[in-house]
Formats: sequence, C-alpha cells, structure tokens
Amino acid sequence: MFSTCIGGTFQCGYNISIINSPTKYVQDFVNQTWRQRYQTEISEDGLTLLWSTIVSMFTIGGFIGVSIGGTLSVKLGRRGTLLANNVFSLVASLLMGLSSSAGSFEMLIIGRLLIGINAGIALCVEPMFLGEIAPTSLRGAMGTGSSIFLTGGILSGQVMGLKELLGKEQYWPLLLSTTCIPTLLQLQLLPWFPESPRYLLIDRGDKEKCKKALNQLHGSAGSDIVLEDIQKEKDNLVGFEAKKPWELFADRSIRWQVITIIVLNIAQQLNGVNAMYFYADYLFRQAGISEDNISYATVGTGACECLTALTCGMLVESLGRKVLIAGGYLLMSICCILFTVTLALQKVSPVFPYLSVACVFAFVLSFGLGPGGVTNILTTEMFKQTTRPAAFMIAGSVNWLSFFFIGLLFPFIVIGLQHYCFLVFFVVCLSVGIYIIIVLPETKNKSFVEIQKEFQSRWSKETDSDETDALLISTSL
Repeated sequence: MFSTCIGGTFQCGYNISIINSPTKYVQDFVNQTWRQRYQTEISEDGLTLLWSTIVSMFTIGGFIGVSIGGTLSVKLGRRGTLLANNVFSLVASLLMGLSSSAGSFEMLIIGRLLIGINAGIALCVEPMFLGEIAPTSLRGAMGTGSSIFLTGGILSGQVMGLKELLGKEQYWPLLLSTTCIPTLLQLQLLPWFPESPRYLLIDRGDKEKCKKALNQLHGSAGSDIVLEDIQKEKDNLVGFEAKKPWELFADRSIRWQVITIIVLNIAQQLNGVNAMYFYADYLFRQAGISEDNISYATVGTGACECLTALTCGMLVESLGRKVLIAGGYLLMSICCILFTVTLALQKVSPVFPYLSVACVFAFVLSFGLGPGGVTNILTTEMFKQTTRPAAFMIAGSVNWLSFFFIGLLFPFIVIGLQHYCFLVFFVVCLSVGIYIIIVLPETKNKSFVEIQKEFQSRWSKETDSDETDALLISTSL
C-alpha cells in the first residue's frame, strides 16, 4: 500500500495543497517576468487569468490522465502503469523547479499540466491495483489506502508550505519541485512487488506468473484459495475482452453500477467540502485567530481529514461500506444546516463563530469517515476484470470534470447565495445518502462475482448480456 500510494494519491493530494502557500510569490514572479519581457506592468485581469491557468492546468491534466489510465492499465499492467506514470512527475518537478531561474511562467503551466496527468492516472489505476491484490477480507482496508495517502499528501503539502519550512519567497521553486521525492520513493520500492495476479491470469493468461505473484503476496498457504477465486472469474469471462467506457453505457446488466459510480463521483466534488475549506479562513478570523496563525489552523483541518481517513480504514471491514458512506453523507447534510444557521447568526453572540468552526471540523470528519474513503473501494468492487478499467475511466472523468466545474462556478455561487450556498450542498448530501440506502448493496466480505450477482438479482429482471448469464450460472453452481 505504501509503495503504491506514495507515488499515487499522495502525489495528488500534495499537489492540490502545495500550490496554495506560494500564491502571492508566484503572482509576483509572473508580474516581474511580464515586466522584463514587455517593459510594462501586466493588467490585474491578465495576472488573474495567468494564475488561474497555472492552478487549473492540474485539473485539465487530471482529466487527461484518467482518460488514458484505464487503457494503459490493460496495455502495461497495473503496476507497470504506476511505474511509467512517474515520468510525468519527474518532468513536472524539473520544469516547476527551474521556472524561476529560466524566467518562464510557461514552464509552470506545463509542469502543472504534467503533474495533473500523473494524478489522473494514479487515481484511476492505484485503487484498481490495491483492490485486485488484496485478500477479500482486507480489500476494504487496502482500498482506504488511496484516501489515507490523499489526505496525507494534502496535510504534507500544508506543512511544507509553512514559513518555518519552505513557505518563504525564495523557496517557492524548491517547494514545487519537492514533488519528485515521493516519485523517487515509489521508483525504489514498487519494482520489488509483483503485478496484479488477476491481471496476470485473466488479462494475460499467465498462470505461472499469477501463482508466483500470489505466493509473494499471500504466502503459499493462502494463495490456493485466491487462485481458485481468480480462475472462477476467468472461466466466467472466457471470450470477453476488456471493455471500452462507452460499451459500459450500452450494457444493461451493469446499468445500476454505472449510474452509482457517476452519482458518487459527482457528489464527491459537489458535496461542499471545498466550500467548507473556502470558508475556514474567514471563520478562523471571526473566532479571533490571528492572521499569522491561520495557516496552522488550516493544517489542523488537514490533520482531521487524515485522521478520519485512518479511522475509516479501521472501520470499513467491521461496519461495512454502505453504513460508512451513507452515514457520512447524512451527517454532512446535518452539518450543512447547522453551518448555515451559525453563519447567519455570527453577530448575535460571540459563541457562534466557535460553533461555526466546530461545524467545519465536523463536516470534514464526516467526509473523511465515509465518502472520502469508501468511494474508490466501491468502484473497484462493483465491476469485474473486463469492465473495471473502463469503470475507473468513467468515474475519474466525472470526478475531474466535477472538480473543474465546482472550481469554476463556486465563486459565483458564494457571491450569489453567500452562506446560504450550503443549502445547495445540503440537498446534494441528503439526496446521495438516500440514493445509497436504496440502491447500493453491502459489498463487505463478498467476491466480485457475488457482488455482481447481488446487483443483478436486485435490479435486473432480464438481461441481454451473455456474459451475465454465464456469470450467474457459474455462481449458482
């Protein structure tokens, strides 16, 4: 988990937060570079446009990454794709680190695009790899690794951006180039571990390498049972090749799985967690925290989310996926109402700013405990080997497009609705929580074949998929 995630979702979280600390310094660099080139000051609108471009290139790169990640995972393998993905990170680190010396903000833009591609591929392939190598009894705990390292990356980026470390003006190129450190760690560690056994047997048909990988991962005593499970899934999929994303939309046998991953990935970005972070600085000021100490309070919110991701990892195998993710969204909807009320009453009593801060932490805790940790696990578990890469491409594309959408429209939503914007997020969280309760079966301690069967017995009265018929027949036998 460590060797996989340190160069994957950790990188993604790190590069989400690392850009916030040097905002003013990078803007000054852009202004100075423009002045040297054109002997004139850049307009305020022009500076805003260039800064927005530098920040948003990460999102565009992420969308490109998930668009190619699923295909690469079939061509190069899960582990092979993760290792090859480090090329984007190394080049990005070099470009961003040298941008100041070269006097080129274009290098920053390209670097952010490349590190976004790296993050997109990692978010697509990493949870797939972890889900495929894990024993059924530990699949949920392994799956939360993506969330744990994502939040750990965000927290690490916040800490590295403190003025005591690399948060000073002269260090910002070095700060952005530190993204190469987790990359080098992964390149040192991941080659020692095997490729996904499911990929080796089902996609490549290499039983010997599959056995060797299982022995390394599970030990010789536990590998026979896992091999039997993989062989059963392979027998069900004889004659079926890995599907393309658009083919999943046409397959009625997995209609509800596709709808579910779309709903969950849209909700993961539109649930208001980004808005809560936006309001955090304002609330910390209202609560009397000095300007110099706000950065430390922000690190506290990052630490809370990281702590709940770890808690989710410990609870996901005992409480199950459905309880955690549905409960998380319902708690978030309650927090939205309380947060709206406390914001509306900020000037009534000095106690309300502190209640608002408590709502921020409660909201972040609820997100990390359920939606933040469980969403990728469900995407892994709801699909079989031939549909899983395409499913992650769909889920990732929806997630990154929603990320871009909320980043683009959120300032206008806040200006238009002010603190009442959280009533919109209340509707999103409540609706998704109810949807999960009604539609989603519990997937804990079930094989991929059993999960597929439960979805179809619940929703599909008839199917035109030969693959599904074979699956159901084999499972009943």
